[in-house]
Amino acid sequence: MRPIKPKRAIKLFGTEVPEPKLRTLQAGALSAVFDNGALRYIKLGETEVLRAIAFLVRDENWGTFTPEISNLKIRQGKSDFRVTYDARCKDAKRLLTYHAEISCGADGALRFNATALPETDFLTNRTGFIVLHPLTGVAGYPVEVEHVDGRKVKDKFPAIINPVQPFFAIRSLRHKAAPGIFATCRMEGDQFEMEDHRNWTDSSFKTYVRPLAEPWPYTLPKGVEIKQSVNLTFSGKLPRPKAAGRAKPVEIALGRSGGTLPAIGVAIPEAEADAALVNAPHIAAAAPKHLVCEVDARRGGLAGTLSVYEKLGQATKADVILEVILPGEQAPAAELAPISAAIKSAKLMPAAIAISPAMDLRGVLPGSKGPAGPTLEQIYKAARAAFPGVRLGGGTFAFFTELNRKRPPAELLDFVTHTTCPIVHAADDISVMETLEALPYVTQSAKAFVKGKDYCVGPSSIPARLNPYGASTAPNPDNGRVCLSNMDPRQRGLFGAAWTLGYVAALAPGGLSAITLGAATGPAGMIYRRTNYAQPYFDGVGGPAVYPLYHVIASLTGASGSKLVHAKSAAPGKIAALAYRAKSGPVLWLANLTGETQKAKISGFSGGALLHMLDEGSFVAATKDAGYLGKAGKTLKKVGTVELAPYAVARIVGA
Repeated sequence: MRPIKPKRAIKLFGTEVPEPKLRTLQAGALSAVFDNGALRYIKLGETEVLRAIAFLVRDENWGTFTPEISNLKIRQGKSDFRVTYDARCKDAKRLLTYHAEISCGADGALRFNATALPETDFLTNRTGFIVLHPLTGVAGYPVEVEHVDGRKVKDKFPAIINPVQPFFAIRSLRHKAAPGIFATCRMEGDQFEMEDHRNWTDSSFKTYVRPLAEPWPYTLPKGVEIKQSVNLTFSGKLPRPKAAGRAKPVEIALGRSGGTLPAIGVAIPEAEADAALVNAPHIAAAAPKHLVCEVDARRGGLAGTLSVYEKLGQATKADVILEVILPGEQAPAAELAPISAAIKSAKLMPAAIAISPAMDLRGVLPGSKGPAGPTLEQIYKAARAAFPGVRLGGGTFAFFTELNRKRPPAELLDFVTHTTCPIVHAADDISVMETLEALPYVTQSAKAFVKGKDYCVGPSSIPARLNPYGASTAPNPDNGRVCLSNMDPRQRGLFGAAWTLGYVAALAPGGLSAITLGAATGPAGMIYRRTNYAQPYFDGVGGPAVYPLYHVIASLTGASGSKLVHAKSAAPGKIAALAYRAKSGPVLWLANLTGETQKAKISGFSGGALLHMLDEGSFVAATKDAGYLGKAGKTLKKVGTVELAPYAVARIVGA
């Protein structure tokens, strides 16, 4: 039988579905990247002024339509550019078309106009422009807000993540883009307000159309035209345009030790309990410090599921942490009693139990009132009585957003927890990797109100474990890149390994107690199992297989509690770096977060080392051998420059 040779796209992304091609546009000193109708990375020279301007169309579950672009015309002049196109957003229930015009001159004055026409009644939660301001040089810095009534107010972009909207009724925003240069972004056609996008780990502040205080979803009537525009202008002397130079290696500098690597574990969703038990040897080989095991009291069969968790704990020697979802329909004590009895019946001794009412799995927008139910104080006090002597956690099993907007009484808990998801608002490759930039802000903000309690994050992965804002997670039948889908093919590729390493690298310095990554098996898993959706290459391997990120997780679990070494990447959006001291010596991890080859120039790593690489060349061997990274690596007499192929992950171990 011929060995299976996966295509390059499968190795990188787990799917052959392509990303739209990007094109960089230039007008004098201003540049912007055109991406399927949107503008991204709007810069003056090397300074990012805006992260994006886009006309977005969303459904009643906050799912974002991917526009079908036609009649695209791009004219790039010597010192200006102009783009026009038509777009369609449709599904089985609705259709909306719009015409867009984008132009920019040598003075940097950028205009983006859109005229939309609902061709059916169109149910939506939001349709219109969004403007994203970046974080670097913006978070915590001054801004002048012009309101729709003409008032101008001087304020600051939030430093700590704001749980609600920092600014309302916005007409324009003015901030310092560079020394002596101010950028003014003006929005017309509706009323705009801003939310702190870092709540969802998006690396931006988002100004969006239509206030959340207005009813939603709402219907755009058939045939009623919508016109909106965004204009960006500058005051001050603009820099001269410069020709692009040759890319320089990314400096990676190792420094002092400080802090410890959090305990690394994985999740066991209820639906994956039996599959996890079948794969217990592979889980045991990965040696997670803990298993976060889902217990949904809204469903039956608790005794059988808890028995599986007990067997998994025994087989893997990992701490079992129960993640208990209460229906919230009766008194907490009444709902906890059968769970306590089932745990005892299964002879399970959990290391900890985290509790959440089902209503807290749903997002509650600012100004809205959530459903009635027991208070967190009542739930936590009942849990203490039901599980005496067991560490108790709480917070939310949803995203940081929900924790920030409903902060728990931390004094009643031993630890506070939440998850994150990188495909809430955008699911393209660049946006997913960008979410890593927001994670240090999340940890800083959370630790400001968890009152010194242990702080845990996860289970988190690229796929969305739930959708707090709609009826369900989004379907993904074609192995695409879909917002808020519980299956994302990139989890299976090198992209997933790079994102996972970047995730731990971004969180680890934040003083967390534990990080839980994805799941053992299933859509968010690290170990392959056959599913009801296609998994190209893996479905044809014909034997046990693991995804590349398995090796990252399996290596980091053994390093849990190790002393961290400060590892500074000069370009953290390109290469993520994580370092710690193992018994054998220093260990440095690097992950290329881009689709381009990157070079890392390393300083502060003394002596020789062994280099292990997860990349296209090692993909097949790594997926077929769970012990791949334990094999002999490449000997380095001196650690200097390391080349990383797209989405490659390197581990450098001091010899």
